[in-house]
Amino acid sequence: MLRASQFSEDAGPMSHPIRPDSYIKMENFYTVTVYEKGAEIIRMYQTLLGKEGFRKGMDLYFQRHDGQAVTCDDFLAAMADANGEDLADLGKWYSQAGTPKLTVTTSYDAAKKTFTITTHQVTPPTNGQTDKIPVLIPVKVGLLGPDGADLPLHLEGKGSVGTSTVLRCDAEKNTFTFTDVPVEPVPSLLRGFSAPVKLVVEGQTDEHLQLMFAQDSDPFNRWEAGQRLYMKLLIDLYTAAAAGPASTPLEERCAAGGGVPASLVAAFKAVLEDNRLDGSFKAMAIRLPSLTEIVDRIDEADPVLAWQVRDYVYKQLAHQLRPSLDNLLKQNEVDAGTPYTFNSVEAARRAIKNMSQSILGSLTDAAVQEQLLQKFRESTNMTDRMAALTVLCDHDTPGRAAALQEFYEANKDKPLVLLKWLAVQAGSSLPGNLKNVKALMDHPAFHITTPNCCYSLFLGFARSVNFHAADGSGYEFIGDAVITLDKINHQVASRVASAFTTFKQYDKEWQAMMVAQLKRIAAVEGLSENVFEIVSKSLQQAS
Repeated sequence: MLRASQFSEDAGPMSHPIRPDSYIKMENFYTVTVYEKGAEIIRMYQTLLGKEGFRKGMDLYFQRHDGQAVTCDDFLAAMADANGEDLADLGKWYSQAGTPKLTVTTSYDAAKKTFTITTHQVTPPTNGQTDKIPVLIPVKVGLLGPDGADLPLHLEGKGSVGTSTVLRCDAEKNTFTFTDVPVEPVPSLLRGFSAPVKLVVEGQTDEHLQLMFAQDSDPFNRWEAGQRLYMKLLIDLYTAAAAGPASTPLEERCAAGGGVPASLVAAFKAVLEDNRLDGSFKAMAIRLPSLTEIVDRIDEADPVLAWQVRDYVYKQLAHQLRPSLDNLLKQNEVDAGTPYTFNSVEAARRAIKNMSQSILGSLTDAAVQEQLLQKFRESTNMTDRMAALTVLCDHDTPGRAAALQEFYEANKDKPLVLLKWLAVQAGSSLPGNLKNVKALMDHPAFHITTPNCCYSLFLGFARSVNFHAADGSGYEFIGDAVITLDKINHQVASRVASAFTTFKQYDKEWQAMMVAQLKRIAAVEGLSENVFEIVSKSLQQAS
């Protein structure tokens, strides 16, 4: 959620601190920055102070303020006072917008057996905040030996600190030296996602990432290593596809760029077939970075091409690993009619089963699509049913229409469930899906005066590749929706208008079409303050 949504908000015209110091309409600030990034700051207190220190701080906080209206500063003071710590630099996160970029360089001195880590933090200028200051970034680290095992850590000035420790990066540049390091290690940095930053590790190789993906004891960094490998591949293939003539089929352009290498297929397969791994972890580990994350890494991206490259990689993995994916489906299947059980083991089983099913579902193979419809009909819980329906919705097959109708008939008296039904259709990557979304506006399940119906349909569509149709029709549809909604519910309209705030991430052609819609909305007479704030700040960034 943070990297897929909040990082792009930090980079857009509506960037704001966790504690905004000015606004036109407060309703526009119930955001992922306030909630998701704000929660990460709370977690950083625990990372810095430890669980016992965090609990001490909480006890003092409640002792001082139980029943009172309090501030972020009151919380920080309680944490600092309870632990005798200076946390002033952590408090800077509350007032400074933007996502810090933390660049790490390392060096190993074989003669002295020392390993040095140097960090350099920079926060890019944001809307209304051009000057940035260093913040306190807790970086949890470990060092891996050649076999992937954690090495014991000896930090200069502190001595032995176990196999994982937290480095306090509170200046533009910080340097830390580990002693008694017997071999050149692979650094495992930002363990547990210890701070909401963009991490760049200079000199990090595919071999380093493959070792971490296979062996790192930190679950987040093991997952992150896979994501970095996938992202490098996606960017390389995107670059190759963009360089080739548009008349050449995408598959040929990607193949000319090296395709999906055997080493990545092998790493992917190793995760699938590792019986020591939890199914929930496997499901996350084999999921490619989202379209939003890919676009965030490309200057002026073509969003449609980025989506097509991501789809190409999934198809290649499905083709090359079909036996392994089929085997996982069989291993994690239950007999038809088996009652739903809610526990961690069953949740993990469903997670890897449905992720394997989703990857296989990228194939247009008739047998796969028929199997999906069967799984949809046999499902005894909403998790499995929605997973199958989501994949079916991306293909124009008889199974798609049948499943959608059956789901509606089973749930037509359950308006909350039908929100899922609307969203899964709106977010479909089915070519030309806009006509289906427009038709849903006249369906009995949709009520334009119900906010959640609007979020499911309009924002669901705005998160899909069809929003970025080359003729601008997707942008026009959402522009029309904002204008219509602003006469009904200003808050809903402003939230839907936020779909245009990421326009700077895209190619000039897409930027121009999105800005045209922003200008069209801005020209509407009697525009609400809610929508005006979103649109005007976006247009300021366009100028």
